[in-house]
Amino acid sequence: MVEFRLPMLPQPGELVWSVNINGTEVKLNIESNAILLDVLRDQAGSLGTKRGCDMGTCGCCSVLVDGEPRLSCLTLAADMNGREITTVEGLANGHQLLSQNNNPTNEEIKTAIEGNLCRCTGFQQIVDSIRAASDIIRENNDIEDSTSAKSDPHPGFMEGN
Repeated sequence: MVEFRLPMLPQPGELVWSVNINGTEVKLNIESNAILLDVLRDQAGSLGTKRGCDMGTCGCCSVLVDGEPRLSCLTLAADMNGREITTVEGLANGHQLLSQNNNPTNEEIKTAIEGNLCRCTGFQQIVDSIRAASDIIRENNDIEDSTSAKSDPHPGFMEGN
């Protein structure tokens, strides 16, 4: 005897999802019932869009859709097809603090981010990440300085050996 089983719920279909995320055209295959939050994080790589309450209460999943705020945990991705989405990454305008001072003290960092409150990580991880970013920027500047064009102390060495 052959037993046939039917799934309790129909499986979602796939569709081609074409949007503009932070100024970049993105085309993905997504499930028709996918939530915008999951597509942005898991498929588009926008990890700045955070999962919080999954009920639309906390707002940490907020994005802009065509310039209007939207809770991505309550939005079907399929409904956003053809739209312009701006995540927190798209709101960034470079690293202002670090472009003015690439080696700030912890007190300078705390003053610069005053007024920002992160409920998911606390304050110290933010300070630590800014410190790490300043280290990377300084390291990259050192590399650029050491590789800048200089006169060759051994002209012709590589040409004819």
